[in-house]
Amino acid sequence: MSSTAASLAPVPTLAPPYDIGDRVAIQAEARRFAEQEVVPVADQLDRHKSEMPRSLIEKLGKQGYFGILVPAEYGGMGLGVFEYCMIAEELALGWMSVASIIARAQGMGTGFDDAAKRRRLLERSARGEWIGAAALSEPGAGSDLAGVSTRAVRDGDDYVVTGTKRWCGNAKAADFIQLLCRLRDPDTGERRSAGLGTVIIEKERGTFPPGLTGTPIDKIGYHGFLTWHLDFDGLRVPAGNLVTDLGRPRAGGSGKEANTFRAVEQGLNVARVHTAARAVGLARAAVQECRSYLQERVQFGRPIGDFQALRFMLAEMAARVEQARAFYQQVAHLIDLGRPCEREAAMVKLLATEMAVEVTGQAMQLHGGNGYTTERRVERFWRDARLTTVFEGTSQIQQKIISDRILPRSPLC
Repeated sequence: MSSTAASLAPVPTLAPPYDIGDRVAIQAEARRFAEQEVVPVADQLDRHKSEMPRSLIEKLGKQGYFGILVPAEYGGMGLGVFEYCMIAEELALGWMSVASIIARAQGMGTGFDDAAKRRRLLERSARGEWIGAAALSEPGAGSDLAGVSTRAVRDGDDYVVTGTKRWCGNAKAADFIQLLCRLRDPDTGERRSAGLGTVIIEKERGTFPPGLTGTPIDKIGYHGFLTWHLDFDGLRVPAGNLVTDLGRPRAGGSGKEANTFRAVEQGLNVARVHTAARAVGLARAAVQECRSYLQERVQFGRPIGDFQALRFMLAEMAARVEQARAFYQQVAHLIDLGRPCEREAAMVKLLATEMAVEVTGQAMQLHGGNGYTTERRVERFWRDARLTTVFEGTSQIQQKIISDRILPRSPLC
């Protein structure tokens, strides 16, 4: 049974330099939270494609998990991408959607010029009271974000937004939508990404403002929150909600980033390592389920875990999980050091997500017919793992990023 919010253990906080014991304590608490608070909810709601309850989101807020990357001066945990991904791995072991919803805060949607407003929103973000949605992709612009066509046209003190967005998770339940849009067409000689901007659409939870309508997309997995197709038809957004600071929140200032497209790319590096961590969590959960099932299931007078063929399958699965974990932690550490690692982020996203699909598929095989039912969790792990090879750039996009950085193209191409 889930414990009450009042009984949640306090979360350790870190200040650089980190001690390995502190990280171990944070990870252990995240694991406890996932096992006691997340798994029972996922087991009950996922099969019905239900949204996670507000009570669970509030518990995540009390744990501080919406403010892992928010500086301590704003009430956040003040940690790095390493700890962010480490916690996400543990949450994904319970339900990937819970490991995903925390990404909709972390100081997102706070890049306003008004310093007082920025502080208020960072404080709300850290408490889980400012949770958003990112509207990036469009029907004709998924991995090719430079091709975004949704427009925001200046009209007096407002921008007027028209266009269509797709794959916007949590859009209706969010407090805001962070919208990537086109402010102008690129001039001759400019990159296609020139003229892009980001606006923050402030809204009430559970509603869409006038000028915005949404249709939920029916998915085979990744339940817990709804994913939306959005249509903008004259939505008015205050001009002051145009932001360019899309980076990680910083203590003491906004840290302006002039190039919106480049800022989005840098954000995707973190998102890809976060996805790798979620994939590792899903695969770990599958290995744990198989370990229990191989001892529980008896055939030919003995537990099937006694059969060498099945034992070796499990050993290979477990080894691949550990390999992917070590890799994502390495890349997360590079990001925390401020090192450029677009290639490495693409590599770990590619390898960890493909591993998760294979490992969760093998877990279903080890469960036999029982794995192909909703009575066991492994089918949920496989459905969610399958998506990790698609979002934040497909595996093929990651291959393109990697190959372009290790093997430059001929000028004739």
